[in-house]
Amino acid sequence: MRFSDYMQAWLYGEQGYYTQAPQIGQRGDFVTSVAVSPFFGGTLARHLLERIKSGALSRHCTLCEIGAHRGHLLADMVQFIYTLDPELLKTLKLVIVEPIAALRALQRDYFEASFGSVAKLHQVDSLDQLQCSEGFVVANELFDAFSVDLIRGDQWAVVEDHSITWEEAPEAVLRRARTLGIERGELAVGFERFAEAIAAAFDRCELITFDYGQPQARNDFSIRIYREQKVWPLFEPESLEPFFARSDLTADVHFGHLCAAFQAAGFRADGIQAQNVALLEMGLGSLLETLQQKAGYEAYRQEVGRVRALLDPAMLGERFKRARFLKGVD
Repeated sequence: MRFSDYMQAWLYGEQGYYTQAPQIGQRGDFVTSVAVSPFFGGTLARHLLERIKSGALSRHCTLCEIGAHRGHLLADMVQFIYTLDPELLKTLKLVIVEPIAALRALQRDYFEASFGSVAKLHQVDSLDQLQCSEGFVVANELFDAFSVDLIRGDQWAVVEDHSITWEEAPEAVLRRARTLGIERGELAVGFERFAEAIAAAFDRCELITFDYGQPQARNDFSIRIYREQKVWPLFEPESLEPFFARSDLTADVHFGHLCAAFQAAGFRADGIQAQNVALLEMGLGSLLETLQQKAGYEAYRQEVGRVRALLDPAMLGERFKRARFLKGVD
Protein backbone atom coordinates (compact mmCIF):
# COMPACT_ATOMS: atom_id res chain seq x y z
CA MET A 1 0.00 0.00 0.00
CA ARG A 2 1.24 3.48 -0.88
CA PHE A 3 2.26 5.22 2.35
CA SER A 4 -0.08 8.20 1.87
CA ASP A 5 -3.05 5.79 1.66
CA TYR A 6 -1.87 4.07 4.83
CA MET A 7 -1.59 7.45 6.60
CA GLN A 8 -5.08 8.41 5.40
CA ALA A 9 -6.49 5.22 6.89
CA TRP A 10 -4.50 5.77 10.11
CA LEU A 11 -5.92 9.26 10.64
CA TYR A 12 -9.30 9.27 8.87
CA GLY A 13 -10.36 5.67 8.31
CA GLU A 14 -13.53 4.22 9.80
CA GLN A 15 -11.72 3.75 13.12
CA GLY A 16 -9.05 6.37 12.41
CA TYR A 17 -7.35 8.50 15.02
CA TYR A 18 -9.24 11.73 14.31
CA THR A 19 -12.61 10.02 13.94
CA GLN A 20 -12.34 9.15 17.64
CA ALA A 21 -12.21 12.84 18.67
CA PRO A 22 -8.93 12.56 20.60
CA GLN A 23 -8.25 14.74 23.61
CA ILE A 24 -5.96 17.72 22.97
CA GLY A 25 -3.96 19.48 25.67
CA GLN A 26 -1.90 18.38 28.64
CA ARG A 27 -4.16 15.33 29.11
CA GLY A 28 -4.03 14.42 25.43
CA ASP A 29 -1.41 13.27 22.97
CA PHE A 30 -0.25 16.77 22.03
CA VAL A 31 -0.78 20.47 22.81
CA THR A 32 -1.95 23.16 20.38
CA SER A 33 -1.97 26.95 20.59
CA VAL A 34 -5.74 26.82 21.03
CA ALA A 35 -5.31 24.69 24.15
CA VAL A 36 -2.68 27.06 25.56
CA SER A 37 -4.74 30.29 25.68
CA PRO A 38 -8.07 31.67 24.41
CA PHE A 39 -6.11 34.79 23.42
CA PHE A 40 -4.86 32.87 20.38
CA GLY A 41 -8.42 32.87 19.03
CA GLY A 42 -8.96 36.33 20.46
CA THR A 43 -6.11 37.69 18.36
CA LEU A 44 -7.62 36.19 15.22
CA ALA A 45 -10.97 37.75 16.17
CA ARG A 46 -9.33 41.14 16.63
CA HIS A 47 -7.66 40.81 13.23
CA LEU A 48 -11.02 40.03 11.62
CA LEU A 49 -12.56 43.11 13.25
CA GLU A 50 -9.71 45.24 11.90
CA ARG A 51 -10.20 43.79 8.41
CA ILE A 52 -13.90 44.63 8.57
CA LYS A 53 -13.15 48.14 9.87
CA SER A 54 -10.74 48.71 6.96
CA GLY A 55 -13.38 47.67 4.42
CA ALA A 56 -11.48 44.61 3.21
CA LEU A 57 -14.37 42.42 4.39
CA SER A 58 -17.97 43.30 5.22
CA ARG A 59 -19.99 42.68 8.36
CA HIS A 60 -21.94 40.04 6.43
CA CYS A 61 -18.98 37.83 5.62
CA THR A 62 -18.70 34.16 6.57
CA LEU A 63 -16.34 33.23 9.40
CA CYS A 64 -15.29 29.67 8.66
CA GLU A 65 -13.04 27.24 10.48
CA ILE A 66 -11.60 24.11 8.90
CA GLY A 67 -9.98 21.45 11.05
CA ALA A 68 -11.92 22.68 14.08
CA HIS A 69 -11.69 19.49 16.14
CA ARG A 70 -14.13 20.22 19.02
CA GLY A 71 -14.74 23.83 17.97
CA HIS A 72 -12.74 25.60 20.66
CA LEU A 73 -10.90 28.02 18.36
CA LEU A 74 -14.04 29.30 16.64
CA ALA A 75 -15.75 29.54 20.03
CA ASP A 76 -12.85 31.61 21.40
CA MET A 77 -13.16 33.92 18.41
CA VAL A 78 -16.92 34.27 18.95
CA GLN A 79 -16.40 35.06 22.64
CA PHE A 80 -13.98 37.88 21.82
CA ILE A 81 -16.25 39.22 19.07
CA TYR A 82 -19.12 39.23 21.57
CA THR A 83 -16.93 41.27 23.94
CA LEU A 84 -15.48 43.68 21.38
CA ASP A 85 -18.34 44.10 18.88
CA PRO A 86 -21.46 42.08 19.89
CA GLU A 87 -23.61 43.51 17.08
CA LEU A 88 -21.37 41.75 14.56
CA LEU A 89 -22.74 38.37 15.65
CA LYS A 90 -26.12 39.40 14.21
CA THR A 91 -24.69 39.59 10.68
CA LEU A 92 -21.67 37.26 10.69
CA LYS A 93 -22.29 33.71 9.48
CA LEU A 94 -20.39 31.08 11.51
CA VAL A 95 -19.43 27.90 9.69
CA ILE A 96 -17.37 24.82 10.50
CA VAL A 97 -16.38 22.44 7.72
CA GLU A 98 -16.28 19.02 9.37
CA PRO A 99 -16.50 15.64 7.60
CA ILE A 100 -16.46 13.56 10.82
CA ALA A 101 -19.93 13.06 12.33
CA ALA A 102 -18.71 12.51 15.89
CA LEU A 103 -16.85 15.83 15.84
CA ARG A 104 -19.85 17.66 14.38
CA ALA A 105 -21.90 16.49 17.35
CA LEU A 106 -19.26 17.66 19.83
CA GLN A 107 -19.02 21.05 18.11
CA ARG A 108 -22.80 21.56 18.20
CA ASP A 109 -22.96 20.64 21.88
CA TYR A 110 -20.06 22.93 22.77
CA PHE A 111 -21.56 25.93 20.94
CA GLU A 112 -24.98 25.34 22.44
CA ALA A 113 -23.53 25.13 25.95
CA SER A 114 -21.30 28.17 25.39
CA PHE A 115 -23.59 30.58 23.57
CA GLY A 116 -27.17 29.29 23.48
CA SER A 117 -29.03 31.35 20.89
CA VAL A 118 -26.48 34.20 20.82
CA ALA A 119 -24.34 32.54 18.13
CA LYS A 120 -25.77 30.15 15.55
CA LEU A 121 -23.35 27.56 14.22
CA HIS A 122 -23.66 26.19 10.68
CA GLN A 123 -21.87 22.96 9.78
CA VAL A 124 -21.11 21.38 6.42
CA ASP A 125 -19.46 18.06 5.58
CA SER A 126 -17.19 19.47 2.89
CA LEU A 127 -16.16 22.62 1.09
CA ASP A 128 -18.27 21.49 -1.87
CA GLN A 129 -21.34 22.46 0.18
CA LEU A 130 -20.19 26.06 0.58
CA GLN A 131 -20.81 28.92 -1.83
CA CYS A 132 -20.06 32.25 -0.16
CA SER A 133 -19.51 35.70 -1.61
CA GLU A 134 -16.84 36.52 0.98
CA GLY A 135 -15.18 34.75 3.84
CA PHE A 136 -12.57 34.81 6.57
CA VAL A 137 -11.19 31.28 6.97
CA VAL A 138 -9.06 30.02 9.84
CA ALA A 139 -7.22 26.70 10.02
CA ASN A 140 -4.97 25.79 12.94
CA GLU A 141 -2.68 22.79 12.51
CA LEU A 142 -4.66 21.54 9.54
CA PHE A 143 -2.01 21.02 6.90
CA ASP A 144 0.31 18.92 9.08
CA ALA A 145 -2.52 16.37 9.12
CA PHE A 146 -2.59 15.95 5.33
CA SER A 147 -1.36 12.58 4.11
CA VAL A 148 2.13 12.46 2.65
CA ASP A 149 4.18 10.23 0.41
CA LEU A 150 7.67 9.44 1.68
CA ILE A 151 10.44 10.05 -0.86
CA ARG A 152 14.00 8.72 -0.67
CA GLY A 153 15.96 9.40 -3.84
CA ASP A 154 14.13 7.54 -6.62
CA GLN A 155 12.12 5.44 -4.16
CA TRP A 156 8.93 5.89 -2.20
CA ALA A 157 7.59 4.14 0.87
CA VAL A 158 5.00 1.39 0.79
CA VAL A 159 3.45 -0.43 3.75
CA GLU A 160 2.72 -4.10 4.19
CA ASP A 161 1.55 -5.60 7.48
CA HIS A 162 2.27 -2.28 9.20
CA SER A 163 5.93 -2.33 8.13
CA ILE A 164 7.57 0.15 5.75
CA THR A 165 9.56 -0.95 2.73
CA TRP A 166 10.87 0.99 -0.26
CA GLU A 167 10.32 0.56 -3.97
CA GLU A 168 10.82 2.53 -7.16
CA ALA A 169 8.54 5.54 -7.22
CA PRO A 170 6.30 6.48 -10.17
CA GLU A 171 7.92 9.00 -12.46
CA ALA A 172 5.08 11.52 -12.04
CA VAL A 173 5.57 11.51 -8.26
CA LEU A 174 9.31 11.99 -8.62
CA ARG A 175 8.84 14.90 -11.03
CA ARG A 176 6.50 16.59 -8.56
CA ALA A 177 8.95 16.05 -5.70
CA ARG A 178 11.88 17.42 -7.71
CA THR A 179 9.86 20.49 -8.71
CA LEU A 180 9.38 21.22 -5.00
CA GLY A 181 13.03 20.56 -4.16
CA ILE A 182 12.36 17.29 -2.33
CA GLU A 183 15.06 14.64 -2.62
CA ARG A 184 14.34 13.05 0.73
CA GLY A 185 11.34 13.61 2.98
CA GLU A 186 7.59 14.11 2.76
CA LEU A 187 5.55 15.08 -0.28
CA ALA A 188 2.11 16.27 0.84
CA VAL A 189 -0.91 14.90 -1.01
CA GLY A 190 -3.96 17.12 -1.41
CA PHE A 191 -2.71 20.70 -1.04
CA GLU A 192 -3.72 21.49 -4.63
CA ARG A 193 -7.21 19.98 -4.33
CA PHE A 194 -7.80 21.82 -1.07
CA ALA A 195 -6.74 25.21 -2.46
CA GLU A 196 -8.97 24.71 -5.49
CA ALA A 197 -11.91 23.81 -3.23
CA ILE A 198 -11.42 26.97 -1.14
CA ALA A 199 -11.27 29.04 -4.34
CA ALA A 200 -14.53 27.48 -5.54
CA ALA A 201 -16.27 27.99 -2.18
CA PHE A 202 -15.51 31.72 -1.79
CA ASP A 203 -15.68 34.51 -4.35
CA ARG A 204 -13.53 36.66 -2.05
CA CYS A 205 -11.54 35.21 0.80
CA GLU A 206 -8.80 35.64 3.37
CA LEU A 207 -7.41 32.43 4.82
CA ILE A 208 -5.04 32.31 7.79
CA THR A 209 -3.37 29.14 8.95
CA PHE A 210 -0.86 28.37 11.69
CA ASP A 211 1.26 25.23 11.54
CA TYR A 212 4.75 23.94 12.16
CA GLY A 213 7.19 23.64 9.30
CA GLN A 214 9.56 25.63 7.13
CA PRO A 215 9.42 27.61 3.85
CA GLN A 216 11.68 25.24 1.91
CA ALA A 217 11.96 21.49 1.61
CA ARG A 218 13.63 20.12 4.71
CA ASN A 219 15.19 17.23 2.75
CA ASP A 220 15.03 14.95 5.72
CA PHE A 221 12.19 13.05 7.34
CA SER A 222 10.16 14.94 9.92
CA ILE A 223 7.24 12.51 10.14
CA ARG A 224 6.61 11.35 13.67
CA ILE A 225 4.15 9.73 16.04
CA TYR A 226 2.61 11.49 19.06
CA ARG A 227 1.08 9.63 21.97
CA GLU A 228 0.58 10.94 25.50
CA GLN A 229 3.02 13.82 24.98
CA LYS A 230 5.74 11.43 23.79
CA VAL A 231 7.27 11.42 20.31
CA TRP A 232 8.59 8.55 18.18
CA PRO A 233 10.24 8.99 14.76
CA LEU A 234 8.15 6.98 12.30
CA PHE A 235 10.99 4.61 11.47
CA GLU A 236 11.85 3.77 15.07
CA PRO A 237 9.20 1.12 15.89
CA GLU A 238 9.77 -2.26 14.23
CA SER A 239 6.03 -2.47 13.59
CA LEU A 240 3.56 0.40 13.37
CA GLU A 241 0.61 -1.75 14.37
CA PRO A 242 0.59 -0.75 18.09
CA PHE A 243 0.37 2.91 17.06
CA PHE A 244 -1.97 2.63 14.06
CA ALA A 245 -5.11 4.78 14.61
CA ARG A 246 -4.27 5.01 18.35
CA SER A 247 -1.88 7.97 18.11
CA ASP A 248 -1.30 11.06 16.01
CA LEU A 249 0.86 10.89 12.89
CA THR A 250 2.16 14.16 11.51
CA ALA A 251 4.88 15.79 9.42
CA ASP A 252 6.26 19.31 9.07
CA VAL A 253 4.48 21.52 6.55
CA HIS A 254 6.48 22.49 3.46
CA PHE A 255 5.11 26.04 3.22
CA GLY A 256 6.69 26.57 -0.19
CA HIS A 257 4.52 23.73 -1.51
CA LEU A 258 1.44 25.13 0.25
CA CYS A 259 2.01 28.62 -1.19
CA ALA A 260 2.49 27.22 -4.69
CA ALA A 261 -0.80 25.32 -4.40
CA PHE A 262 -2.76 28.41 -3.35
CA GLN A 263 -1.12 30.62 -5.95
CA ALA A 264 -2.04 28.13 -8.67
CA ALA A 265 -5.65 28.33 -7.41
CA GLY A 266 -5.72 32.11 -7.82
CA PHE A 267 -4.69 33.32 -4.36
CA ARG A 268 -2.02 35.80 -3.39
CA ALA A 269 0.36 34.45 -0.76
CA ASP A 270 1.12 37.10 1.87
CA GLY A 271 4.35 35.55 3.13
CA ILE A 272 5.30 33.27 5.99
CA GLN A 273 5.81 34.67 9.49
CA ALA A 274 6.84 33.14 12.78
CA GLN A 275 3.83 32.74 15.05
CA ASN A 276 5.14 35.16 17.68
CA VAL A 277 5.68 37.93 15.11
CA ALA A 278 2.27 37.34 13.49
CA LEU A 279 0.32 37.33 16.77
CA LEU A 280 1.94 40.53 17.95
CA GLU A 281 1.31 42.23 14.60
CA MET A 282 -2.34 41.16 14.78
CA GLY A 283 -2.76 42.83 18.16
CA LEU A 284 -2.19 40.26 20.90
CA GLY A 285 -0.42 42.87 23.02
CA SER A 286 -3.35 45.28 22.74
CA LEU A 287 -5.77 42.57 23.84
CA LEU A 288 -3.69 41.86 26.91
CA GLU A 289 -3.62 45.58 27.77
CA THR A 290 -7.41 45.65 27.50
CA LEU A 291 -7.61 42.66 29.83
CA GLN A 292 -5.51 44.46 32.43
CA GLN A 293 -7.65 47.59 32.20
CA LYS A 294 -10.94 45.72 32.55
CA ALA A 295 -10.07 42.72 34.73
CA GLY A 296 -7.11 43.91 36.78
CA TYR A 297 -3.47 43.05 37.11
CA GLU A 298 -3.88 39.55 38.58
CA ALA A 299 -6.00 38.33 35.64
CA TYR A 300 -3.50 39.97 33.27
CA ARG A 301 -0.56 38.32 35.02
CA GLN A 302 -2.11 34.86 34.84
CA GLU A 303 -2.94 35.20 31.15
CA VAL A 304 0.51 36.51 30.28
CA GLY A 305 1.91 33.32 31.80
CA ARG A 306 -0.15 31.26 29.37
CA VAL A 307 0.45 33.51 26.38
CA ARG A 308 4.20 33.26 26.88
CA ALA A 309 4.08 29.74 25.43
CA LEU A 310 2.54 31.14 22.24
CA LEU A 311 5.38 33.64 21.82
CA ASP A 312 8.48 32.03 23.31
CA PRO A 313 10.89 31.02 20.50
CA ALA A 314 11.82 27.93 22.51
CA MET A 315 8.17 26.82 22.66
CA LEU A 316 5.55 27.63 20.00
CA GLY A 317 6.69 31.10 18.99
CA GLU A 318 9.10 30.30 16.17
CA ARG A 319 8.49 26.62 15.52
CA PHE A 320 5.00 27.54 14.32
CA LYS A 321 4.45 29.73 11.28
CA ARG A 322 1.56 31.77 9.98
CA ALA A 323 0.60 31.72 6.31
CA ARG A 324 -2.02 34.03 4.83
CA PHE A 325 -3.71 33.67 1.45
CA LEU A 326 -5.91 36.29 -0.21
CA LYS A 327 -8.38 36.01 -3.08
CA GLY A 328 -10.08 39.20 -4.25
CA VAL A 329 -9.17 40.92 -0.98
CA ASP A 330 -6.53 43.64 -0.47
